[in-house]
Amino acid sequence: MEQNNGTVVTEFILLGFASQHRSWHILFTAFLVIYMATLVGNTGMILLIQTDPALHKPMYFFLQHLALVDLCYSSAITPKMLQNFVSMSQSISFMGCLVQLLVYGMFVTSDCFILASMAVDRYVAICKPLRYPVIMSQRACVQLLLGSYVMGFLNASVNTSLTFSLDFCKSNLINHFFCDVPPILALSCSSIDFNTMVLTVFVGFNLTLTVLVIIFSYIFILAAILKMSSAAGRRKAYSTCTSHLTAVTIFYGTLSYMYVLHGINQSQEQEKVASLFYGIMIPMLNPLIYSLRNQDVIAAIRHMGTKCFST
Repeated sequence: MEQNNGTVVTEFILLGFASQHRSWHILFTAFLVIYMATLVGNTGMILLIQTDPALHKPMYFFLQHLALVDLCYSSAITPKMLQNFVSMSQSISFMGCLVQLLVYGMFVTSDCFILASMAVDRYVAICKPLRYPVIMSQRACVQLLLGSYVMGFLNASVNTSLTFSLDFCKSNLINHFFCDVPPILALSCSSIDFNTMVLTVFVGFNLTLTVLVIIFSYIFILAAILKMSSAAGRRKAYSTCTSHLTAVTIFYGTLSYMYVLHGINQSQEQEKVASLFYGIMIPMLNPLIYSLRNQDVIAAIRHMGTKCFST
């Protein structure tokens, strides 16, 4: 639908995937199952940490909010995508698109900083164990968490406001399955040079800062583990980091592929697949990663199961 000069765009059309009309029932079923697993897994993780006193530790305080953030940004895009599979109209209102981008951008960015906070927590726990209760106090954890949410809101609000202040007169067809900045910028008839620069600066700063925090944290952690004389101590220290490292690798790998390599030998369909992975798959995988590779969480699940069955 071409927009004439002076026409105000009141809605966008989400084109989704190239093959979704031919196999919509398969895609709808698959993504519905994934989303239900995301809801159950992350809600279960939040309730487990909230109810089990053994998990009332700084690491699980951050993990609880990581589950909440995953739940929020997945819910910002998945229900609308599922609706578009079964609906004749694939439209989303101008305001609905704005809200979707704002919520999604805020929680994805917050996810980055929470993962970095968890890396700092592991560094203090392994490298400074005697000072761990003092350094990672409740106040410090709350400050790190608030900082994560503030950075998320700042990034999302700036890029969303700049994106939707543009004039849209080329088309209202978004070549994506949700409202994201790059495909929306492609519809503008205004100059997008400033928007592209701001997006690059914000994404580059957030990724660089959080990745450096994680890398340096694990460099010191690895050095501390190698100095341990006990093999059992090394295994225990390593086991406390494996689930976090797995989650970090998957999340940052796909996020970097999407934004850092944007436009470099990359088709629109490849971008959609990358977005699909970190926007829908990762929120489902994180509870599994922390459940299957974390002994404290496994013990808490067993304790809750025993308590339920005995009751």
